[in-house]
Amino acid sequence: MKLTPTLIAAQMGLMFALPAMGEPASSQVEMAAQPSALYGTLLRPEGAIEAAAVIIPGSGPTDGDGNNPLGVKNASLKQLAEGLAAQGIATVRIDKRGIARSQAAASREEDLRFDTYIDDARAWAAHTVQQLDVSCVWLIGHSEGALVAQSAATNTDSNICGQILLSGAGRPAGVVIREQLTQMPEPYKTQAFDGLAELEAGRTIPNPPAALHSLLRPSVQPYMISWISRDPAKLAHDYLGPIFIGQGTTDLQTSVADAEALSLAQPNAQMKLWQGVNHVLTQAPAERSPNLATYADPDAKIDPQVVTDVATFIKDNTL
Repeated sequence: MKLTPTLIAAQMGLMFALPAMGEPASSQVEMAAQPSALYGTLLRPEGAIEAAAVIIPGSGPTDGDGNNPLGVKNASLKQLAEGLAAQGIATVRIDKRGIARSQAAASREEDLRFDTYIDDARAWAAHTVQQLDVSCVWLIGHSEGALVAQSAATNTDSNICGQILLSGAGRPAGVVIREQLTQMPEPYKTQAFDGLAELEAGRTIPNPPAALHSLLRPSVQPYMISWISRDPAKLAHDYLGPIFIGQGTTDLQTSVADAEALSLAQPNAQMKLWQGVNHVLTQAPAERSPNLATYADPDAKIDPQVVTDVATFIKDNTL
């Protein structure tokens, strides 16, 4: 399957099942795509729509609610959408290509590119503008979804109001991966670092060491090439629209340093640090075990300040 940056509304067609009077404000959204449809959930406020956003989940098999089968169950993105709806902001939270209800839309691993997710985000933005009859929509990206939002929101795309970056990285993935591999024994660490350098240069590795299969298998290398060198700080610097940067201080996956790198790159951005908030946007201690326990707790609530700050920024910057 060949995917191009022209994956836009005119080509893809979106069917919104909008709620009728008296029905719940939540409804399934279907977008025609290849090789199958993409799905999301539209949540409308009870009253007038003051603004609208598309919520992009993070890495791995994470669905539009923010959950995944690897143990994340607190539905942080669903909670965020519900909180925004209470403040007049409509959202479409998407199951990204290959995940949950959009599973059938997955291509082969060797055909997947980071640009695929970028194209899909732009298409969702265009269709949401059309169907909700708003002037533009915000892209809310969580974790890796923040990088998707940054990459999708160009200065010339009038469908996108701006970027809301929650728990996003501030450095290229290659830098972060090297940090994670510093304790790897030799010769594997050197082999891994050499492999990452090849991918950053845009070159594939025909025969990676068997011990590094999970990281450097041939089928995943094209995706990594399209992803690994993207620089979140440079993207923030180059973007001229409004940017909100939200980061918890007890996040074990991204850090205050990441948020500060984004803020330093774009001084016009607004940064909020949430004390005691972790990667899934809930209050948690810095200690690893109890922090991670909140991921699997379906009763864990996201910090209300997250919703307040995001909603305030969106409404203050929506024309």
